[in-house]
Amino acid sequence: MTNHDEAVAIRPLTLAWVGRHLDVGERVVRVQALQGGITAEMRRLTIGTRDGDTRDLVLRSFVDPFSVERADDWLNREAGALTLLAGTGVQAPGLVAVDPAAAHCEYPSLLMTHLAGRTALDDEGLEARVPLLARQLVAIHAVRPAERPPEYAALTTADTVVTPKGADAAVWAAAINVIRSPAPPYEGRFLHRDFQPGNVLFDVPPPRSADVRITGVVDWAATSWGPADLDVAHCSTNLALLHGPAWGLRFAEAYEEAGGVLAAAASERLYWQVRDGLAASEEVQQVAQLWRGEGRTELTTRAVEERLDAYVTTLMDTLG
Repeated sequence: MTNHDEAVAIRPLTLAWVGRHLDVGERVVRVQALQGGITAEMRRLTIGTRDGDTRDLVLRSFVDPFSVERADDWLNREAGALTLLAGTGVQAPGLVAVDPAAAHCEYPSLLMTHLAGRTALDDEGLEARVPLLARQLVAIHAVRPAERPPEYAALTTADTVVTPKGADAAVWAAAINVIRSPAPPYEGRFLHRDFQPGNVLFDVPPPRSADVRITGVVDWAATSWGPADLDVAHCSTNLALLHGPAWGLRFAEAYEEAGGVLAAAASERLYWQVRDGLAASEEVQQVAQLWRGEGRTELTTRAVEERLDAYVTTLMDTLG
């Protein structure tokens, strides 16, 4: 195997496991760390083939104690989702192998095919990307699995919300009260559960025209069963933090324009939007750091906090 930086090297047991899932005569010739994950270590593996060509795979490993405890569930969900999606029109990585309990690898791991494309997190071209994101999410929600994934997890509670510095305490208290109520009834859908721009790949390089297209959706480890509103709310929150509150509101409109169906009552929609916005309050620092690593250097923790405050305030203003 070609020598590579120790920081991105594959551990010996994991490398042997990967090797058992390659074709005869293939070997790992290059390892590259990938940006984009908060909970997992991601590696792009270049595989040398027998005919002298190369192909790429992606290795996901959960290495920190918090993630290792939950890896069995997450990797089984992802493996199930990738297997299911192989028979649909939703472009997702292909499953190669999974070791959810680290029976063979140093850490719980999943090996999958590599998708072409790159994430697009900048403001330029956003107006063309939002309808594409909405149509992609409608397609995901149209998937009908023979066996439902686990019910969604709420990710936040009224007692764990972190009110940003300088925020209007009364507005945030009112928002927190919204999620003290029981969740509204809903018609269940197949959810990605972390559908947002950081998990959607576009053409490389992304054209600066209406011809831009999505090449795939990644990170299916949180696949769940729940309300379409929850996936929409999650993408809305991310768009609001990346690009400003108006884009969070715009995404819900784009989802409906693409044929998606949200809760009939405005109060029910607000519940899911507020719930996801408040959930974001608990991980602002990690998300801001991740986005800065992907080129959005102006998104300091404080800048993201301010956008979150503005977004939650905008949502609460819709109550009149």
